[in-house]
Amino acid sequence: MRKTLVAGNWKMNGRAAASRELVEQVLAGLAEVDRDLVDVLVCPPSVYLAQVCQQVEGQAVANAPLVVGGQNLCEFADGAYTGEVSAEMLVDIGCKAVIIGHSERRALFGDDDARIAAKLKAALQAGLMPLLCVGETLAERDSGAALDVVGHQLRSALAGIEAADMAQVVVAYEPVWAIGTGRTATPEQAQEVHAYLRSVLADMFATVSDQVRIVYGGSVNAANASELFAQADIDGGLVGGASLKANEFLTICQ
Repeated sequence: MRKTLVAGNWKMNGRAAASRELVEQVLAGLAEVDRDLVDVLVCPPSVYLAQVCQQVEGQAVANAPLVVGGQNLCEFADGAYTGEVSAEMLVDIGCKAVIIGHSERRALFGDDDARIAAKLKAALQAGLMPLLCVGETLAERDSGAALDVVGHQLRSALAGIEAADMAQVVVAYEPVWAIGTGRTATPEQAQEVHAYLRSVLADMFATVSDQVRIVYGGSVNAANASELFAQADIDGGLVGGASLKANEFLTICQ
């Protein structure tokens, strides 16, 4: 049985005091969440990662540790890469995970297939859990190309990855047309894509495909999470705006 994962992507939001308060509230509420059933992750902006890692490490919450991850990393190791953050740096401050290939990185910052594959390898080599994002635009969905698009994205990112490493990888399906728009794929639409992604994983990694978690990342909120997570191949969520509200994020976790 795959353990549910709820991951909060704060994107470029928050300030030091607000981040501290949000983490305090989430930590307190996680005491009511069954950790045998769900892993919980938050991904703050990079400038607040060290603060959040220290805050989580410094608070003992019975049976409810909170994992911290980055929103992005550089595919290169340390060196002359001004403005970038390496996988080793994330590990050094206490991060355990990192988001790779989010649609905003693809669309706004030029993260193409080759770069995403390199970032995934860098994350794995450093011991980070990569959340690999794939998803189609509205035009691609309306043209009937959604499955082809996400299948290509998944195959290109995982090319050359060993099956043994796949236990560390999480796939996040995030239909671009449903991110931050208030629109959400229906549970049936999301399940169709998740099942297809699992079939691609089965082609590539037959022995471990059933163990890989595939989470949904298109405007997940407290009202729709239960129905989405009830689908056979939806193993949790990559939560955007709702992760900035402690009560709503905790409701999703519960």
